[in-house]
Amino acid sequence: MASVSSVNALQASIAQAERLVQQDQTRVNQDASRLDQSRQQLAKDQQSLSDVQRQSAQASAPAVKVTPAPDLTQAIEKPARAAQVLPAELTPKPQAQVNAQGQTIGKLINITA
Repeated sequence: MASVSSVNALQASIAQAERLVQQDQTRVNQDASRLDQSRQQLAKDQQSLSDVQRQSAQASAPAVKVTPAPDLTQAIEKPARAAQVLPAELTPKPQAQVNAQGQTIGKLINITA
């Protein structure tokens, strides 16, 4: 049969072991939390690095050539004056010349010349 002192020593050892297990569990939880924070920081740093590299690549890329604006001075066709003709609906109809009494005089005057 075990003595009282050996039982007390075993209980003390068990209590000590339980305290150590709790302390170790606390440390594991703290380490897991720090590891999670480190992973989050790493992800942010990698994104930041990627952004800086992209900006650097854009800054060092050769400038985009600007194409000159087209010359529009010759864009509109300018036909000769003789070739310019008004559409029929815009051409005025020849009318006889009227004197002060409202009488038609002379021949019709061609006003489309």
